[in-house]
Amino acid sequence: MGMMTFMRTKMGYFLVGGIAVVLALFVLEPLLQQGTAIFGSPRDVVGTIDGEQIKYESFNSKVEQSAAQFKQQYGGSINPQMQAMAVDNAWQAEVANVLLNKEYSRLGLIVSGDELFDLLQGNNPSPLIVQYFGNPQTGQVDRAAVVTSLKSQAKDPKLKAQWDLLQAEIEKQALQQKYANLLRNSVYVTSLEANEDYISRNKLANFNYVSLDYSSILDAVVKPTDADYEAYYNDNKKRFDNPSETRSFEYINFSIKPTKEDSAAVKTLVNQLAVEFKTTPNDSLFSANNSDVKVPYTYLSKGKLDPAVDSVIFNYPAGSFYGPVLSGSSYKLVKVIASRISPDSVKASHILIDPTKVGGESNAFKLADSLKNLVLKGASFAQLASKYSVDGSKDKGGELGTFGRGAMVADFEDAAFNGKTGDIKVVKSQFGIHVIKIENQIGASRVAKLAYIEKSLAPSSKTRDAAHKKATLFLNEINGDNFKATAEKAGYTVALADKITPTQGYAPGLDNPRQLIRDAYKVNKGDVLPDIYTMDNGFVVAHLTDIKPKGQLTLADVKDQIKPMVMNAVKAKMLTEKMEKALVGANGINALAQKLGKTVTPIQNMVFSNPIIPGLAQENKLVGAVFGSQVGKLSKAIQGDKGVYAFVVDGFTNPAPIANTYKQKQLMISGIAQRSLGAAFQALQEKSDIKDNRVKFY
Repeated sequence: MGMMTFMRTKMGYFLVGGIAVVLALFVLEPLLQQGTAIFGSPRDVVGTIDGEQIKYESFNSKVEQSAAQFKQQYGGSINPQMQAMAVDNAWQAEVANVLLNKEYSRLGLIVSGDELFDLLQGNNPSPLIVQYFGNPQTGQVDRAAVVTSLKSQAKDPKLKAQWDLLQAEIEKQALQQKYANLLRNSVYVTSLEANEDYISRNKLANFNYVSLDYSSILDAVVKPTDADYEAYYNDNKKRFDNPSETRSFEYINFSIKPTKEDSAAVKTLVNQLAVEFKTTPNDSLFSANNSDVKVPYTYLSKGKLDPAVDSVIFNYPAGSFYGPVLSGSSYKLVKVIASRISPDSVKASHILIDPTKVGGESNAFKLADSLKNLVLKGASFAQLASKYSVDGSKDKGGELGTFGRGAMVADFEDAAFNGKTGDIKVVKSQFGIHVIKIENQIGASRVAKLAYIEKSLAPSSKTRDAAHKKATLFLNEINGDNFKATAEKAGYTVALADKITPTQGYAPGLDNPRQLIRDAYKVNKGDVLPDIYTMDNGFVVAHLTDIKPKGQLTLADVKDQIKPMVMNAVKAKMLTEKMEKALVGANGINALAQKLGKTVTPIQNMVFSNPIIPGLAQENKLVGAVFGSQVGKLSKAIQGDKGVYAFVVDGFTNPAPIANTYKQKQLMISGIAQRSLGAAFQALQEKSDIKDNRVKFY
C-alpha cells in the first residue's frame, strides 16, 4: 500500500480526533473552569503515572483515534462497550509509554540514527514500512517510493506530520523489540528443569480411586464458624488482592417495551404505508424516507436480509410486492424492482484518476477514455495502472482481487457485476473516475433490486411517559435502607450489577450504563443514585450496595464471596473424618469402597501436566498425590476441589529418555519468553504509583 493510501485510510483518524477534542473541550469548558471543586484534582488531568500527568486534551485525541478504528472496523458506529474499550486501549498505551520509556532510559536503550535509517530505508525495514510500502505478494519494499515520500515532506506539512507519527511508532516498536530481546536472553532453563518438564508431560499413571463428594452433604446441615472463615481467608489471601476498586449496585429497570396499543398503532401505520408504497412513483425515495432500517437500493444476493424476507423474496418476479409481514420486532414491506441472474463474485483491476490532479472531471473522463482505448488496442493495463492510477493498487498493476457484492461502492459494483468478462468500463464514483477491467466473473445466482421498508414496534410517547412516571414515583419513595423492600412490595424485580470497575462499559442487563457507573463512583455505600437513567429498553433507578477498595480485601469484604468455598472446607473435614475411619483396617481400594458404599473408578494414562479427572473436574491435589505415591499402596484421605478421595496406583509408564535436551530447553525458553514481556510490564505496573481518574471524564 502506498503512503497516499495509508494517509487516506488510516491517518484521517488524527484529524477527526483533533476536531472531537476541540468540540469536547468547548462543551466541557464551563465545568472545567470550576476546577477541583468538581473533580477534586487538576481539572484537565485524566490520571498520573509515577507522577507524570496525563492531560485530557492529548489523551482524548488518542481515545478518538482508537474509536475511529473501531468505527471503520464495525461499519461506522460503535456501542458503549466499544467506546469503553477505546478509552481502555488509550489508557493502557499511556501506561505502557510512560513505564517502558522509563525502563528504556534506565537500561540505556536507544535507537541510533543508523538503526533508524535501516528501519526506514535499509535492508531491515520496520514491519510498518513493509505494511505501507511492501508488495503483498512478494513482501518486497518499494524503497524508491519510501525515499520519494520522505523527500516530499519538505513541501507537504501534512505528509511531514504523518511521517513524524509513523517514525515515532517505528522507534517505539524497535525499542520494545530490544527490551523483549533483553528479557528473552535473561531466560535460562537447566537440564534438570527440562527433564522434569518432559517427564511431567509424558509419564503416565494408571490408578483407581474412591470419592466422597461434597454435594452428598446438604448445605442446610453445614454451619461454618467465624474460625472456619478466618482459616480459609488466611490460607488464600493472595486470591483477594483487588487490582482496581469495584462497586456494586442494585437496580430496577422500568420497561418501555411497546404495549398492545403501541403495536396496534404501528400496524395501522404500516398498512397505510403499504397502500402508498404500492403506488408511489419514486420507490427508492419513498423507502428511504419511511424505513427505520436502510437497505441499499441496489442488487442484493440471497442471505443479506431478515430470514423471513430472504427465504421468499428471491423467488418473486419483478413488480411483485411482499408484506406487510411481522418478523421479530418489526414489520417488513418489500417491492421487487428487478430480478436477474448475476455473478457471485468478480475479479477486476482498475485505474483510479483523481479529477483534481488532471484539471477537472471533464479532463479525467477524457484521460479515462484514452486509457480505455489504449487497452482495447493491446496496451498493458498493469503498466498504465502503475503510471496513471492514484490508488494503492497501482503497485500491483491495478489488481483488486476477487470480491463479492457489497465490497465496493455502488457505482463501481454495478459496473463490475453488470458487465461481462473482458469488458473495459469507465465509471464515476465518490473516489474519482475509474477505468475498470473485468478479469473474470465467478458463479451465478439470482439477485434482486429491492425497495425495502422496515418499521419497528417502538413504544409510544405515552408508554415512555408512563414508565418514567413509575420510575419517578419509586425514586421519590425510597432511600438506601428500604430500596429492596419497597421494590418487592410493589412487585418490581431487583437486579444486581456486581463488582463494576470505574471504566467498565457494560453491566448485566443494561445496554448503556456508562453515566450510571460514573455516578456510582460519586456516592457512598448505601446511597440511592440521584437520577433516573435512560436505557434503550427502560428507565433505571439504582442503589449502591457495596464498595470493594483497590488492594488487599479484608475478610469482611469477601465473606459473602467465599461462603461456598468455606462450606466445602467444612464438608471436607466431615468427609475426611468419614474416609479416615473407613481406611482403618481396609486392605485395598475395593474393601474401602465396600465399607463406604461407593464404587471404584479406574483412570488410565493420566499425565501430571493435565490433572483433569475425566467426567469430574480438575483435581490438582489428587493427581499430585498420585504421582508422588508408591505403586499398590492405599493412600490416605486427599481433600480435593469436588470431594475427598482415596486411591491406589496400579502402575506408572515412564517415557523413553529425553532424546534432545537442547531442543526441550529451547521449547521451554520460547514459551517463557513469550510471557516475559507481559509479566515484566505487569511487574512495572505493580511497582508504580498509578492514579486513574478516567471515570471523571468518560
